[in-house]
Amino acid sequence: MERFWKNLRFKYVLICIVITFIITCLISISPISNDETKYNIGPLARDRSRSLKSSNILRNRKKSKHQLAILVPFRDRFDELLKFAPHMKKFLDKQNLDYHIFILNQVDKYRFNRASLINVGFLEVKNNYDYIAMHDVDLLPMNDELLYSFPETGPFHVSSPKLHPRYHYDTFVGGILLVKREHFIKVDGMSNKYWGWGLEDDEFYVRLKEAELNVTLPQNISTTSRNTFMHLHDINRRKRDMTKCYNQREVTRKRDRQTGLHDVSYKLEEVIKLTIADSPVTVLNIALICDKSITPWCECNKMEDPNYIKIKDKKKENKTVT
Repeated sequence: MERFWKNLRFKYVLICIVITFIITCLISISPISNDETKYNIGPLARDRSRSLKSSNILRNRKKSKHQLAILVPFRDRFDELLKFAPHMKKFLDKQNLDYHIFILNQVDKYRFNRASLINVGFLEVKNNYDYIAMHDVDLLPMNDELLYSFPETGPFHVSSPKLHPRYHYDTFVGGILLVKREHFIKVDGMSNKYWGWGLEDDEFYVRLKEAELNVTLPQNISTTSRNTFMHLHDINRRKRDMTKCYNQREVTRKRDRQTGLHDVSYKLEEVIKLTIADSPVTVLNIALICDKSITPWCECNKMEDPNYIKIKDKKKENKTVT
């Protein structure tokens, strides 16, 4: 009887060992889900001379031999971003492009500077992408005839004056503009003097013209300015910062030969990879640095503005005379 129990225990032990071995093998060969691209936050320490490594970015890789970086200047537009990211993925995936969306999020205390953000975005991605799309977050292409392919001959204005829902003057290059890497470098990027809303695109057009770079436009598009794009901007909810301080009005109506890609000053505080409705994007938290000796209007403090003080003093004098 004792021998019987010993044999039985030995069989059970042997069976347990075999089962454990089988389960271990099954676990080791089963795939492990990696969900880090859905929401992965972490600082990426680097100086200005280093660029984003392609290994850190989940691109929408397709058959294209060119790499497109979509640069989206951004501040406090989360509602628009929730619509922009999935729409652009659906729209661009049809075109077999190798692209990635970069949200250039301005996190400093200064007024919004669209042009400087684009300069920063370009510096951070230029080693891995050979052309960029300067893209507003509130402008969504609706016509599949609009192509984001590599602009071989020169800058390509996707949202051309005849198609844009708001701006129709001939020299307009805002909204969505595709530019090759070497052409953006050739014109020294964009001016850094445009704090607040407006005119930075007009100045960029002059740079392109002086460099003899012809802007091409979409041809034979079946839609018009009423239905080619969806414009998400609500002027009542998103008031534009059109205030002019100091001599800003005078300076920003001239070609800037002082600032550009070569001297944009910033600190890249954080890189955040996230997915919005299956659309991978990379957020660059950018703190711009303002040289107030060149652009004191990066902070529009009227009490420090000599022009405002003069106007105020004149009003006081007029009241005293009456």
